[in-house]
Amino acid sequence: MTSTLPTVALIGTCDTKFDELLYVHDKLVQEHGVQCKLIDVGRTPYSHPSISFSHAEIFGNSRIPPPPDLLALPRGELISTVIKHTIPLVRSLYTSRAIHAAISLGGSGGSSLGAEVMRAALPLGFPKLIVSTMAAGDVRPYVGESDLAMMHSVVDIAGLNDILMPVLDNAAGAIAGMARAQHARLLREAPPSPSTGLPTSAPGNRRIAITMFGVTTPAVTHARAILSAYPCTTYVFHCSGAGGRALERLAASGFWAGILDLTTTELADALLGGVLSAGDTRLTAAAKARIPQVVSLGALDMCNFGPRSTVPGKYEQRNLFEHNPSMTLMRTSPSDCLTLGKQVAERLKDADPSITEIWIPRRGVSALSVQGAPFCDPDADEALFSAVREGLRGTKIPVVEDDRDINDPEFVEQMVQRLVGMLNILKR
Repeated sequence: MTSTLPTVALIGTCDTKFDELLYVHDKLVQEHGVQCKLIDVGRTPYSHPSISFSHAEIFGNSRIPPPPDLLALPRGELISTVIKHTIPLVRSLYTSRAIHAAISLGGSGGSSLGAEVMRAALPLGFPKLIVSTMAAGDVRPYVGESDLAMMHSVVDIAGLNDILMPVLDNAAGAIAGMARAQHARLLREAPPSPSTGLPTSAPGNRRIAITMFGVTTPAVTHARAILSAYPCTTYVFHCSGAGGRALERLAASGFWAGILDLTTTELADALLGGVLSAGDTRLTAAAKARIPQVVSLGALDMCNFGPRSTVPGKYEQRNLFEHNPSMTLMRTSPSDCLTLGKQVAERLKDADPSITEIWIPRRGVSALSVQGAPFCDPDADEALFSAVREGLRGTKIPVVEDDRDINDPEFVEQMVQRLVGMLNILKR
C-alpha cells in the first residue's frame, strides 16, 4: 500500500555534503509538502534527526556481511561496498511503495554511487534525479540504459551559495513534482510485478519489443500498424546503444512476450568501435530467457561515428556517408560482415528453435543498401548472409531467405505473422 503523502528518497554522503542535503530535505518537506527519507551513504557515520537511514541501518539490514574496517577501504572499493549494501534498502522502499521518487547529490564518486543504486534498485518509469558536477560531460556511465535524469550543479556541491542554491531549489521542485505524479499513478495502478518491478500489463495484453534505426523506420512503422490489430503493446527501441542495452535488460527479466528484432546494427558498432555499441551481450537475453523472437539483419551494413572529423584514421579509405553534420556512417566491408554474420549465428545457436527464427532480406538490410543506394555492396551482403546460414546449419533454427529488402511491406508482414504465430495470439 502506498504511503499517504508522496515521499522522496534523498541519497547522499552526510559526512561531506550534509548542509546541501539538509537544504534539499527542508525544501522538500517545508516548501513542497512531500515527505523525505534521507539515506546516509557516507564513509563515516553522521548523526542528525533528519537522517531516516543511518550508516548502521544500511549495513545492518542489507543481509550482506559488512567489511571489517570500512574506514580503511580505498575510495573505489568503498563506493562499491556502499552501493552493494544500499541497493537492498532502496529496492525494499520501492517494492513496499514507501517512496515515489529518488534524488542524489554528488561529484564523480557520489554521482556514481547514486546512479548505480538507482539503476539497480529502481525500475524504468520510477523518477530518478541526480544533481551532479558531472552532468555537463559524458553522462553515459551514470545514465546507462536507464531513464535517470541528471542536472548540472554548475559549481561543486561544497558549500551553499547563490549559484548552487537556485539549482538545488529547482531540483527539489522537480523531484517533488515527479513524486506527486508517481504517487497519483500508483493509486491508479496494480502493484508491480515481483519479477520485474514494473507495472503488470493489462490482462490478455502482450508486450512486444521492436528494434528500429532511421534506415529501417518504414519496416518498423508497418510492423506496428499490423500489430495494432492484436491484443499487444509495442515498444520501439532506437538502436542507439542504450536502446539495445535496455531491451536486453528487460528481456533478461522476462518483461517481453515476444521480440521483433528487425534491427541488429549495434553489433557492428561493438565490433568496429562505433559510437552506438550496445556491448557484447546484444542479441543474447531472449535466447536465455526463452522469449519468442524473430530476428533480422537490419542496418548491419553500417557502423556509426560522430562528425566526419571523428572517424578514426584507419577508416579514411572506407565507404563513408555523412548522414547529417553530427553522424557519419561507414559501410561494413565483406570481412566485417563475415564476422558479424558469425556473431549473429553464435548468439542465436542455443535458442529454442520452436520460438526463434532469423529472416534474411536479400535485396538490402537497410534503406542505404538497396540497389543504387550508397551502401549497395552485394559482396558484403553475401558474406553476411552466408555466415549466418553456415553458422546456424545443424541447429534447427529456421533461416528464412527472402528476395526482398528489409523495408518491403510484404517482408515485414511475413516476419510479424511468424511472431504472432509463435505467441498464438488472435486479432482483437
